[in-house]
Amino acid sequence: MSLFLQGGIVRENLWDLLVNEPGVIMEEGFPNATGREQSIRGMRTSEFCLHPAGDTPTSCRLFDAIQSLCIPVIVSDNIELPFEGILDYTEFSVFVAGDDALKPTWLMDHLRSISEKQKEELRRNMAKIQLIYQYENGHPGGIGPISPNGAVNHIWKKIHQKLPVIKEAIVRDKRKPPGVSIPLRCHCT
Repeated sequence: MSLFLQGGIVRENLWDLLVNEPGVIMEEGFPNATGREQSIRGMRTSEFCLHPAGDTPTSCRLFDAIQSLCIPVIVSDNIELPFEGILDYTEFSVFVAGDDALKPTWLMDHLRSISEKQKEELRRNMAKIQLIYQYENGHPGGIGPISPNGAVNHIWKKIHQKLPVIKEAIVRDKRKPPGVSIPLRCHCT
């Protein structure tokens, strides 16, 4: 079994916990062409790609792992993922609570307990949804029609889903009496 852990914004204690673990490939993240190629090569040769929650809301690691058919291991207690509501991430990812991941040997024991049959099913499901993460339309300069099942159309679908809730929050905010705060019910991240 191999687990790919890319550096960059990675919780230090998780890195320290896995650095000497057999079968774990550790990569420092460098924002250049060489670093990107190393990451992609590491993901394509690994069964699992670790995705701990970081300090930023977005990262291309998840997209790269999905395109590489490297099963995402998402370490987070509360994360919002792209295209949720359209995709069920449990069909192609492994979710791990932060506290569990930080217990010595727990994460590796958990991943080793996943059968080959389960891993193949996760990869098959991932292959079915890869198109959703494609932003390129294949036309020179990006000029031309976009894929109806590609990322751009799915982003517009998510905006369309959130728009009524956003409008409701704006209207509610306009009608509130001066000096009164109304709890936000719009979770629009």
